[in-house]
Amino acid sequence: MPDASRRRLNRVLPRALDDTRDCHTGVLRSRPSRVLPLMGLPLMRLWPCVLLLACGCRVNRPPNDHAATQTLYSSMGSDPGTFNPILVTDSASADAIGDLFEGLVKQNPKTNLIEPDLASTWTLGPDGRTITFHLRHDVRWSDGVPFTAADVLFTLRVIFDPNVPNSISFALTIDGSPITAEAPDPYTVVMHLKRPFAPLMSSIQFPIIPAHTLSHAYSSGQFNRTWGIDTPPAQLVSLGAYRIVRYVPGQQIAFRRYADYWMHDPNGGRLPRLHGQVLLINTDANSRYLQFVAGLTDVYSPRPEEVFTLEQQAARLGITIAPVGIDTGSLFFAFNRNPRHYIHNGVIDPRYKWFTDINFVRALAHAVDKQGMINLCFRGLAIPAVSDVSPENKLYYNPNLKDYDYNLALAAHLLDEAGYKLRDGVRYDPAGHRVEFELTTTAGDEALRGEMCVIFKQDLEKLGIKVDYRPQEFISLVKRLEKSFDWDCMLMGFTGSLEPNDGANFLRSSGNLHLWNPSEPTPATPWEAEIDRLLDEGAAVMDPQARAPYYWRIQEILHDQLPIIETVRARRFIAYKNSLQNYVPTVWGLYRPEMIEFRAD
Repeated sequence: MPDASRRRLNRVLPRALDDTRDCHTGVLRSRPSRVLPLMGLPLMRLWPCVLLLACGCRVNRPPNDHAATQTLYSSMGSDPGTFNPILVTDSASADAIGDLFEGLVKQNPKTNLIEPDLASTWTLGPDGRTITFHLRHDVRWSDGVPFTAADVLFTLRVIFDPNVPNSISFALTIDGSPITAEAPDPYTVVMHLKRPFAPLMSSIQFPIIPAHTLSHAYSSGQFNRTWGIDTPPAQLVSLGAYRIVRYVPGQQIAFRRYADYWMHDPNGGRLPRLHGQVLLINTDANSRYLQFVAGLTDVYSPRPEEVFTLEQQAARLGITIAPVGIDTGSLFFAFNRNPRHYIHNGVIDPRYKWFTDINFVRALAHAVDKQGMINLCFRGLAIPAVSDVSPENKLYYNPNLKDYDYNLALAAHLLDEAGYKLRDGVRYDPAGHRVEFELTTTAGDEALRGEMCVIFKQDLEKLGIKVDYRPQEFISLVKRLEKSFDWDCMLMGFTGSLEPNDGANFLRSSGNLHLWNPSEPTPATPWEAEIDRLLDEGAAVMDPQARAPYYWRIQEILHDQLPIIETVRARRFIAYKNSLQNYVPTVWGLYRPEMIEFRAD
């Protein structure tokens, strides 16, 4: 689910890693350790505000000029990893640059229909293999250069370049072939497809990048090093509703309304209505809550333990707290099945044999106490998760999957049958190796993810399995996932979308976020090959209802083969100041965020 508390233009992105599933909705983020003053008020001074709230006393909230300056303040738990929209694989980066770039089309989060964005109209050819986009003539990049079809062609070229690692290409590949495109004139783009492709309109919401700015870096082989977080904001050439004007690592990202933004309201008024945004970076979840109740931020995605308190204090704080829906992403335990990590010089690490042994993993699936996690970690504000697709996705969610019951006796029985025997309280594999492995998640989320890991660890130890729980700083975790592959079991979250093919970077055996064994040259197992085939076949069926069985089958395969073990899905809430107008959160994102403004007092 997109983070509905952030004022972001709605973009459907490929599946992304989410390290803040406990309090937002999002992807992988770094976590600086320092605590810094915010708006002149040290964080430690916020504690008395919460004590006063608990006592029912009147709170003298610090004055701010958010409404007077039409500047929206929000927060996130980590710094971005990149400012390059093509290279984004984490939600912090997506939050940071989500308002800087736009695609040809966008999805309405209320109706779920595709609407024009940088393309004003489009026409699908009679054979379904050609689509012509007519671009807006009134769009300029932030350096004054007109946006043209050359930018679209350049973006596609970069996306399909195998030397540019990105998640977008997997959702745009048709039977292994890229989409080709041509520009008969500066404001027309004609895309050619290998065959009719049902997910096309969802998949082409990718951000367009400026050819005139980035072509040199690309041609010289430096694109993957371009627009890192050390790039001065003035050098980021964009065309979205906002521009970054300041980035202070570990503190904040400040945005200013783009003066020449193309969109206007029905009366010709300037959009967006907000003049700016400030995104405060705070690694501590408790401090982010305190920032909100103290009035330092205007919108907030509360954790489960905060919902009741905010509801009770809503009138006093001048806020609204609204239910949004069931989390559209997923939160799961994944086991590393990557032979590049576990097999060296013909020697096979026993952990590889365990994690690829379906009987072993099925036993562990019965050791996940989902109801305990819901009660203890989520205060009852969650539901058990069975599929990687959320039940909010009414069309493509498979309702027929039967969950793995929490049953330690059954788990022990399955382990025994598979040859993993218990001796003196210690579990050994058939070759006599003690069963022990490392469990990790992102550091800083102890209130939820940490508690979930502890519950899982305790239950596994009841089975005689030794678990070494080591939470990791986000940057370290990303490196282990994408480069060293040095991990055993991980509690991780992914974002979700309405279109199942948008998760091709996770589902395909060749996907860069195919976590358990990324970027396989060929499918490592028959069931992974079947998923690849189902993705191709499902994308060829144009009737949405007729497509559903393909994705139901994919969910069934994942449920049976257990490369990931689903845990729970939170019931999401959004809190925001009553002075905000036109703030309309939905389960799939904010509706018409360009219309948000503060009410004049």
